Amino acid sequence: MLEPAPYRSPWMTDDLDDVRVLARTFLEKEAVPHMSRWSTQGSVDRDFWNKAGDAGLLCISIPEEYGGGGGTFAHEAIIAEEQARALDDGWGNQVHSTIVAPYLLAYGTEEQKQKWLPKLASGEMVGAIAMTEPGAGSDLQSLRTTATRHGDDLLVNGAKTFISNGRHCDLLVIVVRTGAGGGQGLSLLVAETADLPGFSRGKQLDKIGLKYQDTTELFFDDMRVPAANILGGAEGEGQGFTQLMMQLPQERLIIAVTAVAAAEAAVQLAVAYAKEREAFGRSIITFQNLRFELADCRTKTLAARTLLDHAITLHLAGKLDATTASMAKYHCTDVQCEVIDRCLQVFGGYGFMTESPIARMYASARVQKIYGGTNEIMKELVSRTL
Repeated sequence: MLEPAPYRSPWMTDDLDDVRVLARTFLEKEAVPHMSRWSTQGSVDRDFWNKAGDAGLLCISIPEEYGGGGGTFAHEAIIAEEQARALDDGWGNQVHSTIVAPYLLAYGTEEQKQKWLPKLASGEMVGAIAMTEPGAGSDLQSLRTTATRHGDDLLVNGAKTFISNGRHCDLLVIVVRTGAGGGQGLSLLVAETADLPGFSRGKQLDKIGLKYQDTTELFFDDMRVPAANILGGAEGEGQGFTQLMMQLPQERLIIAVTAVAAAEAAVQLAVAYAKEREAFGRSIITFQNLRFELADCRTKTLAARTLLDHAITLHLAGKLDATTASMAKYHCTDVQCEVIDRCLQVFGGYGFMTESPIARMYASARVQKIYGGTNEIMKELVSRTL
């Protein structure tokens, strides 16, 4: 396990320090020894979710009345940072705890919140959200999966792809079309997947990185879900696009959190290796070019951390806007990919070996610029405010 970066963010508190220790201790015991095996099997063990729930690490920002930890986004950020420092890039807690659960909390009816949030917090249920389709990604208004009325139920037909937690999910938030084209016809529908007729999971998708973040295709063939499961009940029908737009800034912010923490971890690994590795009779850290490379990586990482801290501070105050979240997401992930690439160079041939931590970080970093809205889309969103 890598130590936290020496820089202390202004939003840190003693309580968050305790959460960091809790997350670090848990991951060191329950995740690190198993990551190689998980990479082979393509997912974490299912009971790992239950262990995380028992440890209080699931839905830590959800109010205690719904089984959560009663914390804030800052608590979720600490857990995400410790995952990066443990070199754990596969446990899909950010989807489960910082995306799915907040949708239920923000838009669910009281009955829906009481029914599902405690099960997510305990690990009894694993959450996933199904947005992307084979023919539509960042352009949410082009989604085609339909949900048509059939008595008190909705019949869902369509397909989703690249769904994180797709293999394990027991609770699935699906973006469906309940009305006409465009954003006004979208709704969020919640499905309990156990023994659900018409629901099927496709193959485990083989990715260049994030090897044990289970990512699958999902198929719906006249899948019958109660119409009451529309997020927010009857009032939530047709509100899906608005709900998505309101929650996407937090999704993009948690991606930025993992990006900066991963970049910090890469610099730590590279500095430690450079001090140990010798060439021409001396450690390679003594070569000026390499020192300058690492100095620049550390500077870029700290600059990204500063932008991230600004965005987190705004979010904790309820003032994070979509533009700032987009800036943080694209800039921090760009820095992550650049810094990890440059740090891999320090390791030479060893950095190209798949068993090398820096090689795994390199492969897993690339998707950060894609999901949550591509970085090109982020720049488009920022440019609209110029």
